[in-house]
Amino acid sequence: MTPITVSELNNQIKSILESTFINVLVSGEVSRVTYHSSGHLYFTLKDKDSAISCVMFRGNNQKLKFRVEEGLKVIINGTISVYTPRGSYQINCFTMEPEGSGALALAYEQLKKKLEKKGYFDKNIKKPMPKFPDSIAVITSKTGAALQDMLRVAKKRWPLAKIILIDTLVQGDSAASMIAKNIKVADSLGVDIIVISRGGGSLEDLWAFNEEIVACAIYEAKTPIVSAVGHEIDFLISDFVSDLRAPTPSAAIEMILPDINEILLYIDTLFDNYFATMQRILHKKAQEIAHLKFAYKQNSISSKISLFGKEIKSLKERFDMSFDIMLQRKKELLQTIEIGLKNSDPKKRVKFGFAQVLKDSKPISLDKLDVADRFKIIDAKIEIEAEVISKDSL
Repeated sequence: MTPITVSELNNQIKSILESTFINVLVSGEVSRVTYHSSGHLYFTLKDKDSAISCVMFRGNNQKLKFRVEEGLKVIINGTISVYTPRGSYQINCFTMEPEGSGALALAYEQLKKKLEKKGYFDKNIKKPMPKFPDSIAVITSKTGAALQDMLRVAKKRWPLAKIILIDTLVQGDSAASMIAKNIKVADSLGVDIIVISRGGGSLEDLWAFNEEIVACAIYEAKTPIVSAVGHEIDFLISDFVSDLRAPTPSAAIEMILPDINEILLYIDTLFDNYFATMQRILHKKAQEIAHLKFAYKQNSISSKISLFGKEIKSLKERFDMSFDIMLQRKKELLQTIEIGLKNSDPKKRVKFGFAQVLKDSKPISLDKLDVADRFKIIDAKIEIEAEVISKDSL
């Protein structure tokens, strides 16, 4: 045999392997995952006894709906390729599916966990819906049945609201980027609420609303956002990130717009309550005015003059009566004094054989007189002026 070079051997092996294993379908567990900056995906596929290197080039890798993670069990479809410079072979993967569950279901769960960990679903950051929105931006397809359902409910429920349609592709590979772009457009319009919507469909049909780019646009928007996608049983990533989740597009309008009939009934009730309250207030004020008028009348100048006149008359009568009584008492007192004076007159008080001795017109006892004092002796009839000539004690 003629010897061959290593390169020739590897080329022969490459030719045999690549022509023999044109299409392989292999299941195994993923390990040693590397996402290269070039966009290529490198990993090892193994079972309990052996392993094989795998590569998924950028074009195929971008089509994956889920992220390849360590320990994930998958089924890959591809071909065997040989890298002759190293004499190594690997599986060139064209497609990959999670073993036991679909790729979309896995991608959904992976993204949900990722965004929940980042706080995208936090209830504390949910923005409240205004009670009476003036304008609503609706992001949906202008040809979809969902739009017509929403417009019909809006017209019936609250025709005062302005509906701004932003025609958007809601299905297909480019739908997610268009939805995210139009959310930013709607957020710049200054509307009160943004509704992202589409009717029901399969998981594939609704998948654009499960994309991370849409979730980020919802999370970053300053305007309150309602997610109204699919039917009541459909729960999408946009439902968790948005400020309000509606089970259907028409239900979204019912949830964010007030019912004009209820408002009219409420206004009627307010009017009735207002009228009843005003009646009570007016009745109370009328009573207060009546009390004030009575008090004013009682305290007016004319009333006071009239009352004062009555009081003066009464005072005069009481004064006259009191004066008469006082005058009578003074007369009686004067009579008593007069009688007393009369009874005190020495002329009346001196009995027979007795006389009163006066000095300087004042009564005085004899022992108080001195020799040469002049005095008077008075009885009821005679007054004698005398002088003490001598004085002897008995």
